[in-house]
Amino acid sequence: MTQIIVLPHVELCPDGMVIEGVPGNSICDVLLENGIEIEHACEKSCACTTCHVIVREGYNSLQAAEEEEDDLLDKAWGLEPCSRLSCQAILAETPLVVEIPKYTINMAKEGGGRK
Repeated sequence: MTQIIVLPHVELCPDGMVIEGVPGNSICDVLLENGIEIEHACEKSCACTTCHVIVREGYNSLQAAEEEEDDLLDKAWGLEPCSRLSCQAILAETPLVVEIPKYTINMAKEGGGRK
């Protein structure tokens, strides 16, 4: 199991949380399995940016993002060098520290997004 420390998010995880996930699963799936209802408007098909996360620690343990993910990330709110779409970021063995940004932009649906 891989430990994920989720930093506090005012709506989704106010106190933060320490969870564990199976290597090979996406960060998004592990968050959802542990009751952290991260938005995933495109149903995890890499067509929006609503599941954007910032990987504060352990980023280099993740496989590199593919071009399609990188193109979408360019449009994500609060983009940082260690940003990933959680539906595309697959857990390895290395523990992670993950931050869920305050806002999202739904690239699959004009005018969408959590505010």
